[in-house]
Amino acid sequence: MIVPLFPLPNLVLFPGVVLPLYVFEQRYRELLLDVQASGEPFGLVQIVDMSEDASMPFHERVSTVGTLAHLQQAETHEDGTSTIVVVGGERFRVQDFDFDKSYLSASVELWPLEAAPPGQEDVVEASVRRVLGDLLRLRPADAEAIRDGAPEDPVLLASFAANLLPNLSGQQREDALRAPGLLDRLDVLMGAVPRDARLMN
Repeated sequence: MIVPLFPLPNLVLFPGVVLPLYVFEQRYRELLLDVQASGEPFGLVQIVDMSEDASMPFHERVSTVGTLAHLQQAETHEDGTSTIVVVGGERFRVQDFDFDKSYLSASVELWPLEAAPPGQEDVVEASVRRVLGDLLRLRPADAEAIRDGAPEDPVLLASFAANLLPNLSGQQREDALRAPGLLDRLDVLMGAVPRDARLMN
C-alpha cells in the first residue's frame, strides 16, 4: 500500500494514541486535502536526522518505521492552515519512497507487534505494572488522570506509557516503536526510566 507521509521532528505516534496536529506547510495542506478526499490514513514518521546538510536528500533523514494516522477531526482556518486530530493505527515499515506528489509518500508494509509467547502472561502483567508504576512516580501531579485513562489492554497501555513518560528522547521513542514484540517494547520503556526515579517511594 502507498501512503502519504507526514514527517515530524522528535515525535513518534503509537498505536491507539490520540494526537492533535497543526498543518501549515503548503505540501502538508495538500496531503490533508488528499487524505480527506480518499478517506485513507496517512503515515506519521519521525525525522531522525535534523541536520540541514543540503547533500542529503530529505527522505534519507526520515525513519523507515512509522504508524498509520487515522484522521478523526479537521478544522481549516481562514489562513488555510488546519488543526487536526488523528489516532494511531497500525505500525508499518517503509519499502520504497515515492516522489510523485509535492509531499513524500511511500510504499509500506504493515508490521504488527509480535504477541508475547504462550505462558508469558505473568511476565507481561508484571512489566505492565512496573511501567505504569514508573509513570505514576514520574508524574505524581497527573496520577488520578493517569489511573483513569490507563487502558487495560497491555499493547495500548504500552502506547499510553510511551506517549506520557517524560523526558524520553526521540531516539528512545523510536526504539520503543521499533521493538519487535510487546515485551521488547515494555523493556525499552522500563530501560528509559532513570534509576533514581525507580527508587522513589
